[in-house]
Amino acid sequence: MSNGDIFVGEIIGTAILILFGAGVVAAVVLNDSKAKDAGWVVIAFGWGFGVLAGAYTAAPLSGGHLNPAVTIGIAVDTGDWDKVPIYIAGQMVGAILGAVLCWLTYFAQFQANADEDKAQPTLGIFSTAPAIRNPVANLVTEIIATMGLVLPILAFGLTKGLGESGTAILIVAFLVTGIGLSLGGPTGYAINPARDLGPRLTHALLPIPNKGTSDWGYAWIPVVGPLIGGALSGLIFNAAF
Repeated sequence: MSNGDIFVGEIIGTAILILFGAGVVAAVVLNDSKAKDAGWVVIAFGWGFGVLAGAYTAAPLSGGHLNPAVTIGIAVDTGDWDKVPIYIAGQMVGAILGAVLCWLTYFAQFQANADEDKAQPTLGIFSTAPAIRNPVANLVTEIIATMGLVLPILAFGLTKGLGESGTAILIVAFLVTGIGLSLGGPTGYAINPARDLGPRLTHALLPIPNKGTSDWGYAWIPVVGPLIGGALSGLIFNAAF
């Protein structure tokens, strides 16, 4: 895979991931949305389908990492770091683009947030926030949840039939859905630095009425936690397998 293919593939795939993921949260939480109050299960499946669509689209160009934690985990396991910056750059650009596309899709609903009687914070559409703010506990949650993603992804590569049949990505999509259902309660399961940081930047810059804070004091946790989880996954996989 060329550097150009990797960069473009990760942009497109991550943009689709964020469009679907942020989109399902917008659908559930914004007033005047037909999916208003559909609930956490809908959000978990929406993110899972975002992984499905984004990774299958990006796979022919870049392999469909869509996540710096996955990229770091693979690099720690293989020792090959040459293309890591290209992957992460594409993922960040794609995450920002996907967040902008979500905003455009729900533009009328975001504009309705100007009504003071119905105004609500919008950061949760774009990025994660903890249910209970405890930096140590929140960091540990993100590390564990990310290991629950990256270790299985690395192990799937050992199953030759999954790659040949093209079902590995489908299984990863179900894995992400399961992480959301099982481990998403404490922090909203960022498990992906680009998925959180790119949309958080977008939220800070977009002209969303009554959007509330972008919560930069918390922003390091969904970046550092998944990176640690990805690196630990690579180390454990390299040692055990």
